[in-house]
Amino acid sequence: MARKRVKRIFQYKNWIRAGFLLLFLVTLYLAASILSIKSYHGVNQKDGLYWQPEDSIDVVMMGTSHVHCNINTALLWEMYGIAAYDYSGAEQPLWMTYHYLKEFYKYQNPKVVIVDMYAPARFKEDYQYDWMAENVYGMRFSLNKLQMLSASVEPERLHEYFPSFAVYHSRYDDLETDDFENFFWDDKEKEAFKGYTPYWDIKPQERPGVSEDKSGGLTEKSEKYLRKIIALTKEKGSDLVLIVAPYIMTAEDKQTYNEITEIAAEEGIIFINYNEYYNEIGLDFEQDFHDESHLNYWGSCKFTDYLGNFLTYNDRIPDCRGRKGYESWDDNVRMIYEELKKHGG
Repeated sequence: MARKRVKRIFQYKNWIRAGFLLLFLVTLYLAASILSIKSYHGVNQKDGLYWQPEDSIDVVMMGTSHVHCNINTALLWEMYGIAAYDYSGAEQPLWMTYHYLKEFYKYQNPKVVIVDMYAPARFKEDYQYDWMAENVYGMRFSLNKLQMLSASVEPERLHEYFPSFAVYHSRYDDLETDDFENFFWDDKEKEAFKGYTPYWDIKPQERPGVSEDKSGGLTEKSEKYLRKIIALTKEKGSDLVLIVAPYIMTAEDKQTYNEITEIAAEEGIIFINYNEYYNEIGLDFEQDFHDESHLNYWGSCKFTDYLGNFLTYNDRIPDCRGRKGYESWDDNVRMIYEELKKHGG
């Protein structure tokens, strides 16, 4: 009898330990979900990848905010049936894009990878901190993330971005409603988010008239990682398309794009500078811009339609409308239309 009683006591204590461990893990999950940094200019785009159905994304768009502000995933789905995702971050340099692409391939097998070339044309420093947080937080811990940090952050500043919880654990005074909508039971809304983050302001811009034949300006580090991106997509069997989304381009930017044109020709890949197609896209410089660097919602619809029509060249991209497992893209369309109504559309 004594042995049985002792055994029951030990079993009872083990259940208590297990209960406390479970409570600790649940508390840790809730705290991390609430306190983690959220942003629609990089963080949410990374986090949103992990909620997408595996191997469901046929076209991934990568690069800076020119991607997630200018390429409307809902319109690509509604008009062309393209299952696409904007996997980008504000002012993202190519060395981070490369590691983003490695992360993306863990969960998806895109048929087409589109990479915007604005960052290497405009930002020349090997370490770019202005929007670093947008490009670090949201990605799960892995060797790939550590390698990205190693390429992107000087050792003496690593503590500012890693480990993530050490950075954001003190956000108590900054919490907003969105911070309490970040749990696994919000999975349907998270799956419906495809990275697109439209701007709604209308700010007229002066149409640029750039004519530049000189070539140069691509830094050694940018070229290194551009070549690595090209090599990785070839290894994985994806078609790579380099683009420049429309904005107010300068002559200095154009010099870098001329150099990228040469590299693209050498590597046998497509490169399209859409700043050379303002008329074909139908852009109105009085109505279609949010600022000199970004289209607004209405401009993004025009550009996305033109891009979607181009993508129909690739018969590898199926029309997935109506297919089982792609309901979240219909939800994405509804979500964007709801936002449009809020802005008088």
